Amino acid sequence: MNSTSQGKAGKPAKPYLDFPLFPHATRRWAKKIRGKLHYFGPWSDPDGALQRYLDQRDDLHAGRTPRVSGDGLTVVDLANRFLTSKQRDAEAGEISLRTFRDYHPTCARALECFGKRRLVVELTAGDFGALRGVMAKTLGLAARKLEIQKTRAIFNFAYAMDLIDRPVRFGPDFRAPSARVLKKARRQNGAKMFSAEEIRAMLDAASTQMKAMILLGINAGYGNNDLGSLPLSALDLERGWVEHARPKTGVDRRCPLWAETIDALKAVIASRPKPKDPADADLVFVKPKGRPWVRLDSDGRWTDDLGPAAIRLLRRLGLHRPGRTFYALRHGFETIAGESLDQVSVNTIMGHTDQSMAAVYRERISDERLRNVVEHVRKWLFETKETK
Repeated sequence: MNSTSQGKAGKPAKPYLDFPLFPHATRRWAKKIRGKLHYFGPWSDPDGALQRYLDQRDDLHAGRTPRVSGDGLTVVDLANRFLTSKQRDAEAGEISLRTFRDYHPTCARALECFGKRRLVVELTAGDFGALRGVMAKTLGLAARKLEIQKTRAIFNFAYAMDLIDRPVRFGPDFRAPSARVLKKARRQNGAKMFSAEEIRAMLDAASTQMKAMILLGINAGYGNNDLGSLPLSALDLERGWVEHARPKTGVDRRCPLWAETIDALKAVIASRPKPKDPADADLVFVKPKGRPWVRLDSDGRWTDDLGPAAIRLLRRLGLHRPGRTFYALRHGFETIAGESLDQVSVNTIMGHTDQSMAAVYRERISDERLRNVVEHVRKWLFETKETK
């Protein structure tokens, strides 16, 4: 049996019986040593993972931080050490699992651009300038800013952990877009929200699943990742509530559901395809072939099929505009819900982190306040007739 064979819950089988590592749910080969999990590389590279384990096992079993092997720290070794550190942060509750997983595509992009075996100390300002150019081809300004910040954190980790003897030099080109540039782009692109009339048109033309996702977007401020990870257990359709921590931040959120949203969700559940992977058995939204709409692939990259599907719908309706995607529904909810003059309740529904002292003392927010907020948005959507 080879490493591409699928074992339990879609995980690859071991390449051979005595292979010392096991396939972890984070899509990496792992081993528990001295009570702690250690990770050695992606499922797609069992030979490389095995070699890293063999290089590090003596230090790990002795309780020491593994030495940098060979001629120095390679990009792939840095990526694995960084992700292992962030995995521990996630297990300790210091960062969310979503935040940890968001570092995977950042590491994958660096590996693809620089090469796995490239020594970190050999990277130049020109290399990072080229990486920024790669980002610019597929990422908007806001997403590019975040990716540059995450990439800097990964390579700064190498010096902070004494894995290299000098800081990485990123050069003047590897910088995040300035606040001025971001503001200018927002002005040029226009408002990132749909009108009530446009949303009603989207609902009339949407498929069963897309209709429910659109309604959750404007009823509860749900974005692509929220919907992709939404479990059936988060829904209480009898009482009309959804309670699900935001994947990005881990912040608890709860929201009353409109009657229209409840009906749409019931229709989704009644016709829901069987998930291809048993690990996805509790997901509300599953594509026709049984895959999640938003998922982490075996190469560490996130695949978002919801965004392109929404853009296809918008184009069919003549509503597509650069920069205005499915996520604009979340912008719309925040904007219209804010007019209810109860921002605290809006933040609770949106899953925003509240760092204020008031949040420390606040013990609860009443159901009535939350209902007032979503009802304000519902009236705007279904009862307001816009004038040209």
